[in-house]
Amino acid sequence: MKKILFLILLLLSVITHVSAKESVMTYEVATLGGGCFWCLEAVFQETRGVLGVVSGYSGGDLENPSYEQVSRGTTNHAEVVQITFDPAIISYEALLKIFWLIHDPTTLNQQGNDVGTQYRSVIFYHDEKQKEQAEASRKAFSSKFTKPIVTEVEPLEVFYKAEAYHQNYFKNNPNQGYCMFVVSPKVEHFKQEYKDLVK
Repeated sequence: MKKILFLILLLLSVITHVSAKESVMTYEVATLGGGCFWCLEAVFQETRGVLGVVSGYSGGDLENPSYEQVSRGTTNHAEVVQITFDPAIISYEALLKIFWLIHDPTTLNQQGNDVGTQYRSVIFYHDEKQKEQAEASRKAFSSKFTKPIVTEVEPLEVFYKAEAYHQNYFKNNPNQGYCMFVVSPKVEHFKQEYKDLVK
């Protein structure tokens, strides 16, 4: 009887220890815009320490905008991705390092042939720490470009999830023209430049 009681108490202490450890695990969220959200989503989905990526819209005036409304460029929203990540595996600074690599932060309201305010380069910070890190990262990377960085650093007010067909777009449509000629090269560039950050 004493053995059984001891085993039960031991089991309970193990369960309590595991659940306490799980409760201190914290995840963080980053919200970034750098052109078409399909590109950013595809790269960050391949990034070590990233738990989820959601495409959506931020920084605009209209509540619950549709893709069609944002595409007209009249709502002031940017196409963005919201990245949930484990800071024990990848830091916010490392995500920004990838961000600078996979888009051109020196072109105002444009990425390649995608033109409009919805394609602007922007970092929406979630707290003061992210704001400081974003500004420091922008300053550090400015020397790597021949033209000035135009990336905005703004507080995140609200994030609207994009329509279902935009989620996992590259994974679901790898043979679509834009994916083959625009998204895929960015994914491959990331994998070659930052091998240590690839899942």
